[in-house]
Amino acid sequence: MGDAIRTVFSKYATFTGRAARPEFWWWVLFAFIVMFVARFIDQLIFGQPVVTDGFMVYSPQPLSSIVGLVLFLPYLAVAVRRLHDTGRSGWWWLINLIPLIGWLIFLYFAVQPSDEGTNEFG
Repeated sequence: MGDAIRTVFSKYATFTGRAARPEFWWWVLFAFIVMFVARFIDQLIFGQPVVTDGFMVYSPQPLSSIVGLVLFLPYLAVAVRRLHDTGRSGWWWLINLIPLIGWLIFLYFAVQPSDEGTNEFG
């Protein structure tokens, strides 16, 4: 896991090349754990969201917002490199913008085995 995280941070905004399945999925697990901890700390400091008159009033979450911003660019870069590893263009990541179906299609792409040999992405 440590090697994958170091690799992703060393290629923080590198959208060229390829990322193997383990690199991508270890990064996803790492980001999930870090965001979970950040949200937990935000809830400890700022409290739970409150419902008043049928409307949800959210508590501020500055730590998880900052962590999310810091982790987004390397996530995007490793996701594009993962798509390259399966022989697809990085533009396929935009399919995530389609609610539910897009995320499922991207998940299908991400779990595919690597495109053996060289492809147009390296």
